[in-house]
This record gives sequence, structure tokens and C-alpha cells, in this order.
Amino acid sequence: MRSFGLRRWLPLGLLSMALGCSAPPSDAAIPPVVDGQPVPSLAPMLAKVTPAVVNISTKTRVRSANAYFDDPVFRQFFGLQGTPRERVEQSLGSGVVVDASKGYVLTNNHVVGGADDIQVTLQDGRSFTGRLVGSDPDTDVALVKIDADRLTALPVGASDALRVGDFVVAVGDPFGLGQTATSGMVSALGRSGLGSKGYQNFIQTDASINPGNSGGALVNLRGELVGINTMIFSPSGGNVGIGFAIPSNLASQVMGQILKFGKVRRGTLGLEVQDVTARVAKALGVPAGQGAVVTSVTPGTPADVAGISVGDVVGTVDGKAVRSAQDVRNAEGLLPLDTSVQLTVSRGGQTRQVSAKIEPEKLASVEGSAVDPRMAGVVFSDLAGDQRNDGAFGAVITSVKKGSAADNAGLRAGDIVVGVGQRQVANVKALRAFGGGQARQLLLTVVRSNSVYYVVL
Repeated sequence: MRSFGLRRWLPLGLLSMALGCSAPPSDAAIPPVVDGQPVPSLAPMLAKVTPAVVNISTKTRVRSANAYFDDPVFRQFFGLQGTPRERVEQSLGSGVVVDASKGYVLTNNHVVGGADDIQVTLQDGRSFTGRLVGSDPDTDVALVKIDADRLTALPVGASDALRVGDFVVAVGDPFGLGQTATSGMVSALGRSGLGSKGYQNFIQTDASINPGNSGGALVNLRGELVGINTMIFSPSGGNVGIGFAIPSNLASQVMGQILKFGKVRRGTLGLEVQDVTARVAKALGVPAGQGAVVTSVTPGTPADVAGISVGDVVGTVDGKAVRSAQDVRNAEGLLPLDTSVQLTVSRGGQTRQVSAKIEPEKLASVEGSAVDPRMAGVVFSDLAGDQRNDGAFGAVITSVKKGSAADNAGLRAGDIVVGVGQRQVANVKALRAFGGGQARQLLLTVVRSNSVYYVVL
């Protein structure tokens, strides 16, 4: 977890505990009418919303990172045949039913990503086994399906219609202790550059979001879903009135792609950018802290065809001012494929507008058997541009053949191989150069969900 001095950006599902609020005694209830005038209350709206907010508990089996236990001779010599080689991690969070007839539940990827068992508990106490339909770590959105009847779904509102100052209510079901509803307003829109990685376009709210509410609902006063609660800003681990939610429009777009393609398909303009620091601004003769300077353009990509060159400064994307490199990356990652984007580009004091289309990124790939026979059944690919921009390296596994040695060893699609033996793997090209080895066993260093472990083939 990244730390900024006393500040911490905390995914809500990773925090320790949140207390639900019990209802006041009936004899202490506020009367519905005072002096003939109705008393404002959120209760009627919440009565429709809360049945759609669920508790999600998961169990994940994590393989022990001890290569010796995978050696049968070692295990027999030391009598370790019955020694467990995995541990079970548990997680709790929330979710929102968005399609009652099909049982679709939106939540955060960090709540259910990589889980072996997902249990969804409704407000009425019923519990169902959930199936992960798909997830997108880059936006922290996941879609779970449950087979249940008598479900209540939240209507999805238009998050792009939100304005700073609009009233919102955060609803979650942390740790199965009972639902919590808190009210506040939209504090800011389009927040990015926070502690987490990926594509960021958060709604900021001062509605008190309690730890453990990851995946819960942020609703407007009409009871429409406008965001999925995901993260808080906190100096101490508790709520300080700065929470963040994924806009409903973005979550709906991700859900649509998961249902249509099984994953989110992203494209690229074919350029890499960095922030305009004071030193870069002086060298280019542009204002510091404005725009993003182009550091690389891949030949044949939309950016190249549009005439963008290294050293150009991107000032706006579709009319919106670019404040940092993250704004350009967000545009690439959050807009659908084949979308035409209008860019304002400055070069040598001259500003012009260009149009470029977001197209699929062409990534190098290789079949594992072409590298080493022990990797047969595994297909590797280069990391996408957004991952490389975040400083990641390695070769990502795109598929694993069922029943192969890799499958039996626990490798999964999405794992990133960053080392083979004692050699670092930067990309597919470096993996190809490995060319096999003479050792009886092949040791892979693998990254999965920000954890590093070893796999022996």
C-alpha cells in the first residue's frame, strides 16, 4: 500500500472494520409531520436502495512460496507428504445488484479479484455462491453473477450529469454487520493522480464512507446508482470525509465490455507522454504544469499518422485541458475502441489540432513451448502500454492449457512472469532470448495481484 507521509489512499475492502448503525427505538422516531409540514427524510428512498446492496465475502487459496516443497525427493526425505502448501485468505466487501433478472452484481476488482470462493449475502439474509463473470483491475471494476430470485436492482443513473454540490448517499454492508447509509455531497469530479494505479476518473464525496464498504453504492436523491465506492483518503485509517467512487457511466461501460467480450478491450494512440516539469517547460518554452510532453511515438500508429512527434506538447484532449500525463492515459484507457479523439498539440510555439483514432495495441506474443518445452501450453504477451507506463515489466500469461504442467503448477491467465531462473524477464523479447535451460527444474518468478511468488516446472 502506497503511503504519502501521513496520508494514505486506502481501498475500502482492505481496511479492518466498519460499524453499522442500529435503528433508534420506535418511540424516539422523528414524527413524519411537524406543524402540518412533512419532515424531510431519506428513509423512503433508502427503503428502495438498501435491498440492492449486498455483502460479499471471498476466500482465496494462496500457494506457499517455497520451491523446496515442490521437490518430491525433498518432501519424502523430510517426511513432508502431508504438509500444506497453501494458505487461505479471506476478504469482505460490498456489491450492488444492477440486473435483478440475470443476477448481475457490480463490485470492486480488489474485493473479488483472484478469489476461489465468492459468497453474496442479501439484505434479507439469503446467501448465494457468486460466479466472477469478469473484472478489470485497471478501473477496479468487477462483475459477479448469482442465481437468485426476488432480487432488487438499482437503476443506473448518469454520473456525467453530476455537479459539484449535488447531494449523494453512500450505502454499504461492511463485514456483514448491517448496512450503513451516510449522506453528503459531490465534492469534486474527475479526480485522478491518486495513490492507486490504473485509469482514474473518480467522484469525490464527503459522504462518510466507512472502511470495508468497497463495492457499495453511491446514489443520488432519486435512488439511482451514480458511483461504486472504492477508496478513501485517510491519515489514520478512518474516515475523514474524503471518499472516492467510480462513476456509474464508467462502471456500466466496463460491465458492457465484460458481457460482450469477456474482458475490457482497450486501445492506444501509439504515444507515450510525461508530465511537463519546470525543467522540461524551460527547455521547450512552455508553461510548467500544463499539458503532457510526448516522449515516444510508435511508427504506424494513429499518433504517427496524425503527425505527432517527440517533443510535442499535448494541451487538450476533446476540449478538456491536459494537466498531466495521466489525463492522456485516461483518455486512451477509458474511451472505447475506434473512438476519434481531437488533440491540441504545440510545437515550437505553434499550436494545431489533430484527430487520431484509438486502435488496438499490437503486442508481441510467444508460445511457451518455443521458449522451453516445460512451458508448453502457455501463451505469453507483452504488457499493455498502461502497465509499462506504471513501471511494470515482464511477460503476461494470456492463456494456460488445462492439464498442462503449467496449469498443474498453478499458473493462471493474467500472471506476469518477471524472472526465469536467475534472469530477469523484461518482455517477450527477453523471454524468447532465454532459450531454455539445463536445470532439472525451471523456476519462474511470478507476480499476481501485487504479490510475488515462485512456480517450479
